[in-house]
Amino acid sequence: MTDPGAAAAKAERADHADWVRAAARNNAEWCDAVCRAHGLRGDFGDGAWASPHRTPPLYPDAVTLTDRLGTSADAAADLLARINTASPGCSVKDSFARLDLAPAGFEVLFEAQWIHRPAPAPTTAPAFLGSLAHPLEWDVLTEPADLSAWAVAWGAEPGDCGPFRPELLADDATHFLRARPADTDTGTGTGTGTDTGTGTGTNILAGAVATLSGGELVGLSNVFTTPEAATAGIGPQDTWAGCVSAVTARWPGLPVVGYESGADLEAAVANGFRAVGPLRVWWRTVRPDADHAGTGAAEGA
Repeated sequence: MTDPGAAAAKAERADHADWVRAAARNNAEWCDAVCRAHGLRGDFGDGAWASPHRTPPLYPDAVTLTDRLGTSADAAADLLARINTASPGCSVKDSFARLDLAPAGFEVLFEAQWIHRPAPAPTTAPAFLGSLAHPLEWDVLTEPADLSAWAVAWGAEPGDCGPFRPELLADDATHFLRARPADTDTGTGTGTGTDTGTGTGTNILAGAVATLSGGELVGLSNVFTTPEAATAGIGPQDTWAGCVSAVTARWPGLPVVGYESGADLEAAVANGFRAVGPLRVWWRTVRPDADHAGTGAAEGA
């Protein structure tokens, strides 16, 4: 007799595996878009996306798309042969936490969890605007000047867009989301670019990047809440609730994926996401023939 509990557990594992693969592919598409904006061409093939040239700061040189790469030393070696491992800071996003790249001189930079929020959205997700002393309005960037302000709120130096080039605004799959204080009298955002006493001079208190995969799902990355948002009573759970509201309003009926750790993982789970599988980012801090630090990758890709 079939054990119903065992059958349900097997089905859940298969469901989680499907969403890990979907989330990894979506994330690789986002990494590829960033590289293309910098004039770099990555390659989707042989179980991974990989760039033969060093990627922009904070972005991996490869993203695995299948767990079979972790079952063979030869497969891992083939993957490393597709990227520039001689450059300090070279990194690999091990989407299934299966690789062992330590023998090749890599170390683990960080670990996280892939997340998935089904569509339609769970009815238990918390409300966003109603719980805030200072409601936010979310919209999508359209102008290069807006991208510069978004990047500064995200953490880039003033006047610098970080790894985000204006060319990304012309990519139909890429959407930069921003949250600004709503005008409580009119119900609209200020949109003036002036400082109202909260947030930065452009009033951006939170944001994210949404990547659309073939009209089938949306990936969220680079989700941030500015330090100034705390003065308005806005925390990560509010940001994630706002992201969910903005995404479901723009792309109704689509599931949402991404990856997070720590407080942002907790905030995502509180807003209807579930953790579906681990990932690991490996990086090489030095050249094989040298002993000095490189810049490396960081969470944000």
